[in-house]
Amino acid sequence: MPRSKGFIGEPFDTKVRIVENGVKYIVDVEDGQKTGFFLDQKYNRKAIHSICKDAEVLDCFTHTGSFALNAGIAGAKDVVGVDASEFAIRQAKENARLNFLEDRVHFVCDDVFDFLPRMEQEGKTYDVVILDPPAFTKSRSSVKNAVKGYREINLRGMKLVRDGGFLVTCSCSHFMDYELFTKTIHQAANNVHKRLRQVEFKTQAPDHPILWAAEESYYLKFFVFQVCNEL
Repeated sequence: MPRSKGFIGEPFDTKVRIVENGVKYIVDVEDGQKTGFFLDQKYNRKAIHSICKDAEVLDCFTHTGSFALNAGIAGAKDVVGVDASEFAIRQAKENARLNFLEDRVHFVCDDVFDFLPRMEQEGKTYDVVILDPPAFTKSRSSVKNAVKGYREINLRGMKLVRDGGFLVTCSCSHFMDYELFTKTIHQAANNVHKRLRQVEFKTQAPDHPILWAAEESYYLKFFVFQVCNEL
């Protein structure tokens, strides 16, 4: 049986092609992070379509490009995806080519905590900023440091959103519960003198059910906010 192709010119045995929300992906089920793709964000990725048409979009912690590519499919005029993993960025670029989006969806390998303040210093702004970080805490003992991380990226992200633009922000740690996450976002907004209008709130997709008998099953919090300068 002939071997399938993954990255251009390279054979593989453990990569599969999937389609979600009209976007095509190459998924590495062996070497990719966890299963190689995060299916729990399916409908959250779809939710950004309504705010991305003709927009300039920044997708932080892009992994293999899923939010960035959804922005591109939705008609964004320019998208930049950022991730610290060279492996993930390589896959993201291939996924952009697979969807004929490489002219509008670009990827940068960089640490988001370094990238965001650098963009601020350069005076760069965006219509939509997306923050989909990995879990900053996997235990109660590290929640305090996680709060600092979430506050930092949301604060930095809001600074880069044009007046009236949108911030998409997520947490996938159940230790960072709804109350604590919203409190942290509110603190970040106050620190940078921004007003937030909640446009959307979602959790994980139905095939990752929330079980009332298992509180750890409620882990994903997904918000879309319109961000406005204080008067």
